[in-house]
Amino acid sequence: MSEIKIHKIGIIMNGVTGRMGTNQHLMRSMVAIIKQGGVKLSSSEYIMPDPVLVGRNPLKLRQLAERSGVKRWTVNLDEALADKQNTIYFDAQTTDRRVDAVKRAIKAGKHIYCEKPIATNTREAYDLYKLARKSGVKNGVVQDKLWLPGMMKLQELIRRDFFGKILSVRGEFGYWVFEGDTIPLQRPSWNYRKEEGGGIIIDMLCHWRYVLDNIFGGVQAVSCLGATHIPERFDEHGRKYKATADDAAYATFELEDGIIAQFNSSWTVRVRRDDLLTLQVDGTKGSAVAGLRDVWVQPYSASPRAVWNPDVPQPINFFDTWQKLPDQREYDNAFKIQWELFLRHVVKNEPFRWSLLEGAKGVQLAEKGLESWSKRSWVKIPELKK
Repeated sequence: MSEIKIHKIGIIMNGVTGRMGTNQHLMRSMVAIIKQGGVKLSSSEYIMPDPVLVGRNPLKLRQLAERSGVKRWTVNLDEALADKQNTIYFDAQTTDRRVDAVKRAIKAGKHIYCEKPIATNTREAYDLYKLARKSGVKNGVVQDKLWLPGMMKLQELIRRDFFGKILSVRGEFGYWVFEGDTIPLQRPSWNYRKEEGGGIIIDMLCHWRYVLDNIFGGVQAVSCLGATHIPERFDEHGRKYKATADDAAYATFELEDGIIAQFNSSWTVRVRRDDLLTLQVDGTKGSAVAGLRDVWVQPYSASPRAVWNPDVPQPINFFDTWQKLPDQREYDNAFKIQWELFLRHVVKNEPFRWSLLEGAKGVQLAEKGLESWSKRSWVKIPELKK
């Protein structure tokens, strides 16, 4: 009987007291991996995470440690970085705090994995990538939407040539975020303050960059219009403040091979669609609409022959002409899947292409989107070299 080999990996988790850090990265990724017995490399070899929670509020950290079963926590980042058993630094802080903390972690020789956007501007984001590469530390950025069931089904359709030549992609994302005066807000108030790193363009165009680049084709140019539709909101303590960041973005992208993509991103829209995010992909052989989990398809042979006639009731129920794809496999949590891939990359040097360079590309697209809005013009996306 072969001996079991366990790779115990200390992971500094900075900023996980926030909603997404707690739910997705700690509870549904780290804790879930620990409960399943680690990341299985073979029948006799596993990777076992050993997280240490880092933040500024000791009460929140203590409560989170008790809830998650994680035994280690500290308010002293330098102390965690100095501990040699900690080999990975993960950052889920607000964007304006990320660059300094990641630089300190690189200097301490830690492998880097962090949320996006990795910085508030392209220069700092690209510098982080170059610094990590020069220092020889492995590095990665969260690209979670690539492992959502809906996106994975889309990728399978592309592999099977369901679409033929892809012509266009249309994304609709968002929902109504309440102002916070009478109904509690669902997102942190800093999201609506530009001076604190808020804004839907810097937030969401980072996502759309990796979705478009990885699934459909590299982004070549952008035309973007932003807006601050709700000028005043109320913070977590009920205090009114001026919203200085954009809460909606209307963007068009030129991709490789002549594909056109359009994305509406908004915190000021009421949902009447299949999911909070939907992507419609139209091709010469067929079309598909993907939500976070489900996908509906319409092949060429089943496309209805629509005729414009506003003088009679529409005879076609267009929703009925689409077929829902079945689940042909089980889907794990998207954040957890990428965490496992990064841990395998660190321990066994398995390929991991979602480096800080990909994070810099996301920031670049957001920055070019803001430039386009300012200039009211198309802006080309230059290549960021490895």
